Parts: sequence; C-alpha cells; structure tokens
Amino acid sequence: MQKSPWASVAKTDIGHVRKVNEDGFFADASALVWCVADGMGGHARGDLASQLITQELANLVQRSHHELTVKDIVACVKVANRKLVAISGEKGAIVGSTVVILLLTKTQAHCIWAGDSRVYRLRNKRLQRLTRDHSQVEDMIDAGLIKPEEAESHPKANVITRAVGAKLDLELECKSFDLLPSDRFLLCSDGLNKALNDPELEYLMLHTAPEGIAGELISKALSRGARDNVTVIAVHNPGTVGHEMYQTLPLDSTLPLNFQG
Repeated sequence: MQKSPWASVAKTDIGHVRKVNEDGFFADASALVWCVADGMGGHARGDLASQLITQELANLVQRSHHELTVKDIVACVKVANRKLVAISGEKGAIVGSTVVILLLTKTQAHCIWAGDSRVYRLRNKRLQRLTRDHSQVEDMIDAGLIKPEEAESHPKANVITRAVGAKLDLELECKSFDLLPSDRFLLCSDGLNKALNDPELEYLMLHTAPEGIAGELISKALSRGARDNVTVIAVHNPGTVGHEMYQTLPLDSTLPLNFQG
C-alpha cells in the first residue's frame, strides 16, 4: 500500500463527571480512515459498544489488501450493529453507540455516520461542519421549532435518533465531498461541541498547529468543566502546512467570541 501523505493525532479524556470513558476511537492514517464512537450513556455498557465498533474497523483494515471504499465501511459497521443488537437482546437493554467515520480517497472525503458525533473541515480559514446530527433537537431546528442557540439547553438535547446497536435495521448517512490537499479535518464526540461552539473551534484551529490541536481542544473543553467524555481526532497533510506562526493559547486567556477558557 502506498504511503499516505496524511497524518493524524487522536486523544480522549473521561471528563470531570463520568466514571467510565464510553468513547472509543480508531485512527489509521495509512489506511486513510478515522473513527469516533460515543457509547450511549445511561444504557448498558456503552463502552463495550464503542470498543466493538472500533475493533471491527481495525479488523477490516488489517485484513484488507486494497484501498477501502464507503461500501467496505458501511458493511463493517453493519456487522458491528448486528453483534450489538444480539448483545442487547441478551442483556435486555440497548448496548449502543454513535459512530462517525472519515474515509479519504485521492479526490474525495467521505463521511459515514449515525448519531451526533461530528466531522468538521477547515478550508480557506473557515470551519464547516460536514455532518448533520441525528438528534431530536436537530430535527426541531430543521422544522423551525427552536433556534440553534437553544438546542444545547433544551430538555431533549441528549436524545439521538440513530445509533449503532439500537435496532437491526441500521440507517447510516453517507456524504462525499471534494478533497483538497490543504484540508484539515476534525472528528469529535459531542463532549467537545457541548463545551465549545463552532466559532470557538474555528478560532482554536486557526491559532494552533495541526499536530497540537487535539490536545489543545481537549484542554479547553476540560477548562470549561467537560461533563461528558471528550474525544478528538485531528487530520492534516503535513506537506501542505506552511510556516504559519501558530501560538498555543493559555487556558486563562480571554478569547474572542464566547470563549472564556
């Protein structure tokens, strides 16, 4: 397999409240595939669910002798789904997890997901969310029932509408985007975007070197009190990174927008 021009850094933290880290991640720059899975809190063994998904993906990469396709990824996640549904039946409770996967090919970036873990892309100094949350509040925003800024404090803020392991007929959403060598990507569990809003994420990505952004984002989320598990994967192409003067921002700095980390 040809050496990948892409690199990544992945980090996870339990946060300040949870007793177990139910997040899982898989990162393989050589195979051009990255994944974040967020076990469903309040259900039986959310950590088992996220770990099963990431392990299935690792197994797929290990046994594959060709460049992975979206079809390969979807089939892999559906295998994990069937296993989790069976485990749920044995336990009498849902053993489930969100999942978001980024797959890069020569000319495209592919996002495959179920739930509210996210993929962002930084291009031309603008951060864009490439995924849409499968959540009740996102549906309410789309229907015009609430404003985006009301979502996080809404009583239904934690209700997701799709998850691996929730039911046998898993509906994954897949979207493909054109790929530029200078693109940077961010995958995260909702523990990050619950602590930092999108403009803040953009600001930090613009002011932090690519290899340091995963740790920086988790540090900022923890400084905000991060009640949930927080997982971040940052993906970039080192060959396209210029000589920008990034300055890592201290935790007690007063930042623009709403950032008060």
